[in-house]
Amino acid sequence: MRYGLQLLGVCLGSGAFAADITGTVVIERRLTRPKVTSNAPSYQRGVAVPLDGKTSKDPLTFEKSHVAIYIDAKESEANPVTAEIQQQDREFSPDMVVVPLGSTVSFPNLDAIFHNIFSLSKPRSFDLGNYPKGETRTVEFPAPGIVYVYCHLHPNMAASIVVSPTKWCVKAGEDGRFVLPSVPPGQYKVVAWHKAAGFFSKTVTVTENGAPPLTFLIPITDSSAKAVAAR
Repeated sequence: MRYGLQLLGVCLGSGAFAADITGTVVIERRLTRPKVTSNAPSYQRGVAVPLDGKTSKDPLTFEKSHVAIYIDAKESEANPVTAEIQQQDREFSPDMVVVPLGSTVSFPNLDAIFHNIFSLSKPRSFDLGNYPKGETRTVEFPAPGIVYVYCHLHPNMAASIVVSPTKWCVKAGEDGRFVLPSVPPGQYKVVAWHKAAGFFSKTVTVTENGAPPLTFLIPITDSSAKAVAAR
C-alpha cells in the first residue's frame, strides 16, 4: 500500500469545514472462487462446515461487501480502533476487516477445537500458536497494507485485514455504497481494494461545496486471477 497524494491546503483546526466523500462500487459478475471445504474425516479436527455457504446465496452482494475503501495519504491522527475476527464453525467471521493504522484485532476462538492463527504478510507477520475455545489472542497493526490471515490447522480458513494509512476507511455495503465521513478540504487519492481484483484508485477534491460522488467499476483480469491462484 503506497502513500498517495499529500493533503493540499487542509486546515485541521477545531472549526475546520469537512465533507463526506460518498460513492458506489459496481461489480457485475462474481470474482471470488467458490470454497471447497473438505469434510471432517479429512481434517479430523472438528465438524464439517457448509460448502461455500457465504458466497452462493447472492454472489454480487458478497463481492460488493468485500471491497475496502480508504484515503491513501499521510495523516498524523489515524484514530486506532479494536476490531474482532471470530473463529467459528471452522471459518473466520468476518473474513475481512478494514482498520486504521495502529489498530488492534482480536481473534477469539468460539469452536470446540484448537486453532492456530498466523500471517506471513509483510506489513504484519505473526503466529498466535494453538489455543482452545474461550481464549483469544490480539495483534496490533502498526504499518499500512494488506494482511492475509490463515489457520495452520484448517487450510480452508482465510481472512484479510486491510490496514489503512488514515482514519478514513470503510467496507462498502452490500449495495456497494460507501461513505468516508468528515474529510477536510483538499485533494485526495481514494483507493478501492478487492482481494481477487486488486487495487483501483481515483483522485477527488473536497471543497467547501462538498465532493463529487465516486464510482468504482471493479472487473477482474486474467493476470489478477492468476495472482490470486498463486497465493
